[in-house]
This record gives sequence, C-alpha cells and structure tokens, in this order.
Amino acid sequence: MPNRKLGTEIDVYPVGLGCMGMSHAYGGQDEADAIRTLHRAVEIGVTFFDTAEVYGPFDNEVLVGKALRPLRDRVVIATKFGFRIAEEGKGTERMVGLDSRPEHVKAVAEASLQRLGVEVIDLFYQHRVDPTVPIEDTVGAMADLVRAGKVRALGLSEASAATIRRAHAVHPIAAVQSEYSLWTREPEADVFPVLRELGIGFVPFSPLGRGLLTGAIRTGADLGADDWRRTLPRFQPENMATNVAIADTLQRLAVEKGVTAAQLALAWVLHQGDFIVPIPGARKIHHLEQNTAAAGISLGAAELAAIGEAASPDKVAGKRYPDAALVQVDR
Repeated sequence: MPNRKLGTEIDVYPVGLGCMGMSHAYGGQDEADAIRTLHRAVEIGVTFFDTAEVYGPFDNEVLVGKALRPLRDRVVIATKFGFRIAEEGKGTERMVGLDSRPEHVKAVAEASLQRLGVEVIDLFYQHRVDPTVPIEDTVGAMADLVRAGKVRALGLSEASAATIRRAHAVHPIAAVQSEYSLWTREPEADVFPVLRELGIGFVPFSPLGRGLLTGAIRTGADLGADDWRRTLPRFQPENMATNVAIADTLQRLAVEKGVTAAQLALAWVLHQGDFIVPIPGARKIHHLEQNTAAAGISLGAAELAAIGEAASPDKVAGKRYPDAALVQVDR
C-alpha cells in the first residue's frame, strides 16, 4: 500500500503509531522498552507518530522526543494542545478544563517544542474544540505558528463538520483526528464528506476499539488497576460479555483470512478511504509489527461487508465515553 497524504504537507506510511499508552492512561511501560518499540517502528517503515501535551501530562512528549530526535529526518511528529492542566494531581486528574485561547496555543507550542527537542512540530492539533473561544481565533493563532516556522501543518481532533469548515476557511487543515473503528463510525455521516471535499486527511485513534477488538481483553481483570479503560462504559462488567462476543466473531473471520483480528480490523479501516491513516497504539514490538503489516492486506467488497456487519456499532454495548467526556466531542 503506497504512502498516504494528510492535506498537502504530510506524506506518511498508511499506519502510524499512537504513543499515548506508553506513558499515559493504559498503565504505561518501562522507558527503555518504549524507546525500543519506537525505534523498531522506524526500522519497519512507520513514519507517523502521535503524542500530546496531556499524555502524562508532558511525559509522553519527552519520551517521543528522546526516542525520535536521532531519527528526525525519517519521522513525522504530531502533538496536541487544548486542555488546561493542573499543577497537582495524577494522570487524567490533571485535565481540569479546556483552553484554546490564542496566547495559550502559542505557549503550549513553545513548551511542546522544548519537550520534544525539535525545531518544528510537523502536525499541531487542537485536542478538543473549546466552546468559549471562536475557532477562527484559535486557528488564527495556530496559523501564526506556521508563519513563524514552528509548525508545518494544522489539525483538529473530535471536531464537527461545521467547525472543520470554519477552521479550514482561516488556514488549511491537514488532518482531523477522531475515534473511528469498526464499532465507532460516527464520522462517516457528516465529517467524511467534508474531509473528502476539502482534501483533509483523517487520522482514526483507537481503531482497535481500545484493544477490545483484538480479542486480548476478556474481562476487566485483564486491565491494570490504574488503567483508564476501567472508567469507560464499554469496559464495564454489564457490557463486556456482549462486546467480547463481537470480538470473537471478528476473530473467526480473521482466522478464515489467515490474519489476526487486529490486522483485520485495521485493514477494514484502511479500506474506507485513501485519506485515512490510523494510529493504533502498541507497547509490544510484535503487536507493532502485526499492526503495520495490516497495510498489506487486501479485502474484497464481500469481505468488507461481512466484517462491517460482524462488528457494527448497533451490536456494541455501551457508549465510547462517559457522558462528561462525550460533551467535548463533535463540537
């Protein structure tokens, strides 16, 4: 599968790497192991790496920068701003609100550049749309960073079709990042048509259903005590049995194809359009290698239909976020 374009500026391998889980939300991992995984990703051809200031907070950007600075000419690094981060607390507890004021945008960019140890951020996303700040003002500040040579391209995350249009009118948006997978397909209805019209790339995070679609998670006991997924509706005991059954069906289809369930789920996502570059997370090298190989899997129309039906959103139990987090998406 050839490289894919995100807007006009970013050209990357079709499968990227979401780095969040290496130091945030899912329990993290040893730094040396994480760096080995990041280096192996570059070795096998991955070029697109995704982080954010809030992952840690801050720790993930430091990790990604430490690992990838020696390989800077071979990688595209994306990071995100948009949360107000408290001085005290642990992990997600420090995310105490949204802040996309122009002065905050520019301050975060400077701090992210320092943590990453790079001279330019390749793709700079607004992590969540801040309803208190006009998107024109936020993107205007982001555009100033492009003109200053500190950012190459701009992105939005979990934005509505209307917001994407308004943002793009201020400065070209290269990519929109949102949750998207076999059983989370909301962007298809309104966002995808706008992205195709405007030539914007789409970057699905959690394309493996936060791990549930791989079949590796059977009960809550498979998650660490501090794993953030324990707070999500789809991982609650009353929903797990239904969702694991969907994963089991996907596994049977994968066996028939001679691939893993994760590869089948990623291949389905990749076949939804050549403007799509998923960023599955991987803390283990063998998972990374399997995920990356999904770019080489070809699926016919009948296979795509069967996979899509087997794990369709109407079959899943539970929302993708708690209600307090859902209000921050599709604005």
